[in-house]
Amino acid sequence: MKKMGKNTRIIVSLILTAVVGILDFYFTLPALNIHSTDLYFFLITIVIVYFAIYTLLGMSNMNVKRTVDENGRIVFTTETDDDEYTNVEQDPYLAKKKKNEQRLPLYIAGALFAIVVLGTLISSPIFYADSYTKLIDIETGDFEEDIYEISFDQIPWLDRASAQRLGDRKMGELADMVSQFEVATDYTQINYKGRPVRVTPLLYGDFFKWFNNFGEGLPGYITVDMVTQETQVVRMGEGNGIKYSQSELFFRNIDRYIRFNYPTYIFERPVMEIDESGHPYWICPQVVKRISLFGGADIEGIVMVDAVTGEHAYYAPEEIPEWVDNVYRAELLIQQYDYYGAYGSGFLNSIFGQRGVTMTTDGYNYLAMNDDVYMYTGITSVGDDESNVGFVWINQRTKDSKYYQIAGAHEYSAMKSAEGALQHLNYVATFPLLLNIHGEPTYFMAMKDYSNLVKQYAMVNVQQYTTVGTGTTLKQCEDDYISMLNSSGISVPSEETKLIGTVEDIRIAVIDGNSHYYLKLSGDSVYYVMSAGLDPRVVLINVGDRVELSYLDTETGIKIVQSFEWMT
Repeated sequence: MKKMGKNTRIIVSLILTAVVGILDFYFTLPALNIHSTDLYFFLITIVIVYFAIYTLLGMSNMNVKRTVDENGRIVFTTETDDDEYTNVEQDPYLAKKKKNEQRLPLYIAGALFAIVVLGTLISSPIFYADSYTKLIDIETGDFEEDIYEISFDQIPWLDRASAQRLGDRKMGELADMVSQFEVATDYTQINYKGRPVRVTPLLYGDFFKWFNNFGEGLPGYITVDMVTQETQVVRMGEGNGIKYSQSELFFRNIDRYIRFNYPTYIFERPVMEIDESGHPYWICPQVVKRISLFGGADIEGIVMVDAVTGEHAYYAPEEIPEWVDNVYRAELLIQQYDYYGAYGSGFLNSIFGQRGVTMTTDGYNYLAMNDDVYMYTGITSVGDDESNVGFVWINQRTKDSKYYQIAGAHEYSAMKSAEGALQHLNYVATFPLLLNIHGEPTYFMAMKDYSNLVKQYAMVNVQQYTTVGTGTTLKQCEDDYISMLNSSGISVPSEETKLIGTVEDIRIAVIDGNSHYYLKLSGDSVYYVMSAGLDPRVVLINVGDRVELSYLDTETGIKIVQSFEWMT
């Protein structure tokens, strides 16, 4: 068989490498951008593939020769009839030159890997600590002024796990869909028509179900109202199926679709949102590296893709529609704040001394306000003290960020406190929301049983995490919480009702070490309760005294006294 010449081997190796490269690019989808490490690893793979193919083809030119030496031993040697090897063994210079030529692809791969290692090192906070702190601009806010009290019908108490359970259950009720489609686990939180909602797309069950349905596309998506638990499968209608998604194959796969349309862009993972009319779009944030070669990841804008038609457009930050909520991923925002908290006084201070160094706590949550979704997380010192020094709220569409200096227990301490208040029921607390309850920074959480169903609610005071209110309804929980605040000596400003009457009966109870006085007025059938910690003068009230009470209503029938005065 005729052996390959050097030029032929090069051409064949290049062709086979190109085929492998196209397949690799199709599946791995690296951004053709010098700031993407994926590009360098893609090129390293290509170079190594070329080297392997060229070497294997070269082996086909080798002949193994069996000879017997002077001692009668069998010796195997290789020889080639390729001109490129002629006189190599007799000329050391040619031998060295040939070896370098053969190893050139490995040298290139090594150089590319060195770029990744050195580029990552040079782009690190060691050299650019000040630049990392400027990735996010943090303002100081006033909690009571900025975080207004929201009504109970706007509190998104349903977490992702509970939403997923409701979505799966709803899907199981639809006989025409459940056999062909599955529910994605995304459950992205958005603000839809002023309501906190989680939305998630459907998926094809498997390859054969995709083959049977890809012509029409996915028939719809699921929404879960995070307040009412109302779960809907929104059907797109005939001919309007979702044809671009992450469960699509080939070029309608949303990741592949945006890569081939925007080959140089680095993207975050696309998320599905719906506009105010309920039409689905894929929001694909564009990532830029603002520091050196690989450092300082941030969002430059978004590519928005119509999930039905595939129409797409790029939006700069100031052009992004207001209904879009998920431009900045929570993990990216947390990373940027951690840079801000760690390197404000330099890189060395973040390791030695650590004066003023803060970091985010382990966990975060979302709250919809002002037609936007905000990510919030606690801020703690670098020491393991289980307490927060404050909180940061960040708008996920605009990245407007505010820090609120509120010292108190961190989220997991509050969760344990809530679970302790209901320890006889063995309920588990969800990760809390941070709410403004009558001017008090308050952790709010749902309490779930072993089957992941919400059974009660809990409110825990941030600054006094032993002050816990619970209830089977949100109103009962608030009433109990206000009562506990009063017991702890915390005055709660709110709309109060005033009443003048004569004291007919006084009863005293000690709750959690605090004396509570229950007053009954003549002609009234209910009791008015007040803690001695709120106003010690209550111990001086006698039967027959005429008093003016300012109180709050509760669902239990007992009124919570906020203040009182004697009437002459």
